[in-house]
Amino acid sequence: MPPGPVVIGVDSSTQSTKALFVDADTGHTLAVGRAPHRVEGTAGARESDPDQWWRALGEAVAAGLKESGVPASAVVGIAVAGQQHGLVVLDRAGRPLRPALLWNDTRSAPQAAALTEALGGPSAWTVRTGSVPVAAVTAAKWRWLYENEPATAAAAAGVRLPHDFLTERLAGVAVTDPGDASGTGWYATATGTYDPELLQLIGLDSELLPQVAPGGAVRAGSLTATAAEALGLPAQIAVAAGTGDNMAAAVGLGLGGSGLLDHPVLSLGTSATVFAATRTRPVSPALSGFAATDGTFLPLACTLNCTLAVDKVAALLGLDREDAAPGGEAVFLPYLDGERTPDLPTAAGLLTGLRHATSGRQLLGAAYEGAVFTALRALDDVLRACGLDPSAPGVADRPLRLIGGGARGRTWVETARRLSGRPVIVPRVTEPVALGAAALALAAATGGDAVGAAAQWGAGSGRALAPVARDTQTWSRIASVLDHAAPGLLGGGR
Repeated sequence: MPPGPVVIGVDSSTQSTKALFVDADTGHTLAVGRAPHRVEGTAGARESDPDQWWRALGEAVAAGLKESGVPASAVVGIAVAGQQHGLVVLDRAGRPLRPALLWNDTRSAPQAAALTEALGGPSAWTVRTGSVPVAAVTAAKWRWLYENEPATAAAAAGVRLPHDFLTERLAGVAVTDPGDASGTGWYATATGTYDPELLQLIGLDSELLPQVAPGGAVRAGSLTATAAEALGLPAQIAVAAGTGDNMAAAVGLGLGGSGLLDHPVLSLGTSATVFAATRTRPVSPALSGFAATDGTFLPLACTLNCTLAVDKVAALLGLDREDAAPGGEAVFLPYLDGERTPDLPTAAGLLTGLRHATSGRQLLGAAYEGAVFTALRALDDVLRACGLDPSAPGVADRPLRLIGGGARGRTWVETARRLSGRPVIVPRVTEPVALGAAALALAAATGGDAVGAAAQWGAGSGRALAPVARDTQTWSRIASVLDHAAPGLLGGGR
């Protein structure tokens, strides 16, 4: 029996590319092709070669074709979801002028602080863009480049985000979407356009930027002959505008205008992200007030220290990552890479509350608690940005969806249950970013609704865990340490 239509969702993350081959009719995953990325840099620098992402995309697609066994002729569409905020600078031939500055490159923290002050403070930025500049934001990275590598900035013929760069390689057109654009710091969520005053403030010509499509599911173009040959796919298949990884994850979980609204998500990865899709435009200085890719909004907070930081603590203690116990009196804020939420880019880890009876397992448990507390406190801000009271009945007991690598770890899940007091859902889908991109590809090929397609596929459903009594004692202890330590003992803020 000939195969049905197949769509490919690409997740181009910091560490790797994944190409998810999906049966367009059922949402069943047929294969996942993978290829690694290399990240380089020290002392706050984090960079990658964008051409490496393109090669990895080709390798991942080839691996997926081989694993799935479907003929390339069955593929009808492709979409890319990429790591947010990265700065890609191109010459006139579309070649990178230098390695991309990644989202977790913290060298631009001084530029972020200067830009915030130049416009009149955090509130002025949230009213315009929904977000206050931090080191991660692309506007601060461009300003860093402008000040530190002026020759490169002057030579730039194009400025792209990571997903824009790959979409342009696929379709031959320079296009982005409102979701990923809203993380740049030069896109106004209030108007849905690039902001001329902000571009002037950071010294960036709008002619260098891609066109903003109405949404990530819009058909940006067709796969060019050159790209088709490189990927082994049919030319002229649909290429969606695509979006940022967080926006795609929301689609892949069925969050959006035609799906779930105001439902919280906690993603446990190298970094932790908390978000919800809502119709309310967020204007909180504590959050990234992103646009979603479907016309709704995606208030989001991101912490820098999550699974990688806790794994480092486990390694230092000589323990398996699951060999943890509740921290007792110990409080461990594992801000090993600085921190983004709260905004403490030069912070280091802080351990306090040690007793003779404190065990290594408790120290590891305290690291879990510190990481999860930081994310959950930010989640309360996300819910407020949706116009909700986090403690109100019907909101406090709304299920928390856990995704990311940490969601497969028993201690991560149990710590999130204990500190949130919420029912927890661990969705069956293990690649929500790539699945969301696949839904965008399907919508681009058919003209349908991406969130509706993902919801029809059963996205967001999975293992349901009943709530447990909230550990308010541990919560209060960590909150007291963080509030009294920052910024002095943690290394300061901006």
